[in-house]
Amino acid sequence: MALSWALAALSLLPLLDAQSPACANLTAAPITNATLDQISGKWFCIAAAFHNPDINQLAGMLQAGFFYLEPNHTDDTILLREYQTIGNHCIHNSTCLKVQRENGTLSKHESGKEEFADLLLTKDPRIFMLGHSLRDEQNKGLSFYADKAEVTEEQMRVFHEAITCLGMQTSEINYTDAKKDLCGPLEKQHKEERQKEKEGHTALD
Repeated sequence: MALSWALAALSLLPLLDAQSPACANLTAAPITNATLDQISGKWFCIAAAFHNPDINQLAGMLQAGFFYLEPNHTDDTILLREYQTIGNHCIHNSTCLKVQRENGTLSKHESGKEEFADLLLTKDPRIFMLGHSLRDEQNKGLSFYADKAEVTEEQMRVFHEAITCLGMQTSEINYTDAKKDLCGPLEKQHKEERQKEKEGHTALD
């Protein structure tokens, strides 16, 4: 599973069908250029919960994580660059996500198959969630991301209410800890390399 919180199969319908006000606050809409612009940039993995104990245990191995999303409006793809601290080691991966605009989904190839995810935006543009197999009672889950490593109580409440809406327990939630991040040096190195490459192209022009 590679602990890739960024994407997994899911459906938002169970959330929309529920009567809880917390569920009504979640929206799944077609993806537009404005949507892509909103999720562009750096995001932090804040928390995730999976109903399947085995999957949840794996998710709990993620000590800290952040990633960059770089959308391409023309070909409906997103470059995903992940930095994850697992087992006191920094793991970096890059991959290309596909955007299904009408369905409001993103997808990626993982373990030999294509995984789909609905993008769950909230009223707060600084956070978003991804549901995971929400139609599957055994494997359903939800993950939570923010544009800062630390979230406010109100932002965390949005996630907790969504977990409750799904019929899951807050005790199932795995939280990351930004203080345990070991990918800062590698991120800095990559930034410097991209800057030099950019300067090189500018010089050639």
